[in-house]
Amino acid sequence: MSNYHNTTGKRLLFVCLGNICRSPAAEGVMKALLRQKGEEDEWEIDSAGTGRWHIGDLPDRRMRLHARQRGLELDHRCRQVCTDDFDRFDYIIGMDSQNIADLRELAPSPEAEAKIIPMGRFLDPIKGFDHVPDPYYEGAEGFELVLDLLQDGCQRLYRAVTTEK
Repeated sequence: MSNYHNTTGKRLLFVCLGNICRSPAAEGVMKALLRQKGEEDEWEIDSAGTGRWHIGDLPDRRMRLHARQRGLELDHRCRQVCTDDFDRFDYIIGMDSQNIADLRELAPSPEAEAKIIPMGRFLDPIKGFDHVPDPYYEGAEGFELVLDLLQDGCQRLYRAVTTEK
């Protein structure tokens, strides 16, 4: 991880394509993890999409339902990632290789590009995924898989960020 410069708070932005499934789920999972640790006030967690189709909408109804079954309320309003996000956040975490490529195109400088990290870096390699797959065209099992991957991945991400020097 690079460019971590904030010594008191950490600022993470999760990014997927439409900001209706994966990135708001990651935001919800990370916020719940921080709440459990009593650290939610020390972090800024947000999510955004590379596309603009769902701006202002709540996350996908199916993702909200599956998240709710795990005690997570996804009340984020979808938005599109913008160049200002590269100044605002310490880490910008893309869910798949296309999200990473789109973020790299948007990054206004090499320093900003250095903040982009694939979520796949934090996934358990035993589960066989190097990215968080898009569940939009899948059934219930796709949404459950995404939540499983994110719950484990956010734990690993938390450990990486909090142990970084």
